[in-house]
Amino acid sequence: MRFDVITLFPGWVASVTENGVVRRASEKGLVSVECINPRDYSTDVHRTVDDRPYGGGPGMVMKADCLLAAIRDVRSVNEGKLIYLSPQGQQLSQDKVKELAAEKNLILLCGRYEGIDERVIKLEVDAEYSIGDYVLSGGELGAMVLIDSISRLLPGVLGHDGSAEQDSFSDGLLDCPHYTRPETIEGQVVPAVLKSGDHAAIAKWRRKQALGITWVKRPDLLEHRILQPADQTLLDEYRQEYKVSSEVDHE
Repeated sequence: MRFDVITLFPGWVASVTENGVVRRASEKGLVSVECINPRDYSTDVHRTVDDRPYGGGPGMVMKADCLLAAIRDVRSVNEGKLIYLSPQGQQLSQDKVKELAAEKNLILLCGRYEGIDERVIKLEVDAEYSIGDYVLSGGELGAMVLIDSISRLLPGVLGHDGSAEQDSFSDGLLDCPHYTRPETIEGQVVPAVLKSGDHAAIAKWRRKQALGITWVKRPDLLEHRILQPADQTLLDEYRQEYKVSSEVDHE
């Protein structure tokens, strides 16, 4: 997948390809990140990209002319959807990431200051996304989050094809706990079932833990979810075990 990112900080965004999953994806030729600086499309000697907002108020707004020129230049080589990273956008979720991962290419637009001229949004933006209900200094971190989250879903990027399927939110639940060696750390031991070699029992335990941990940490994810009978039984078992454990802890 090709990502073209329109940003005032191209070096920062490009650094997402220097580490971890995105680096491996880039080295395999599965992902490419190209950064475009709208300052290069400014027409004055100061390379101005912002101006005071009409109507007054604090802060500055990114200008339409240089952004439109940058966007249309990018569209000549990338026909993908244009995503604007914005606090006003719909909140990013794993389901949305999956939808975007099915695209061939994407263009990511990073705002700065008080945002961008509204006419750019009306003329060129296909969708707006936010990575959370808080305000950042610009869209660069959101773009990097989007690149990372999409890249890990692309075939061949992760070392194990099933890794992405087991991530938190992959099926609307949080992930189950994970353990590795040594077996005992400061009195805390690995659950016996994980050492049993019984794959069916391990799968059942992991499912129960995923349901239970979601119930404890993110009950909102279960509020409107209709559980299958087997899942409901596992969740009921977890709740009972959790209640007993809590009572023991308070004795």
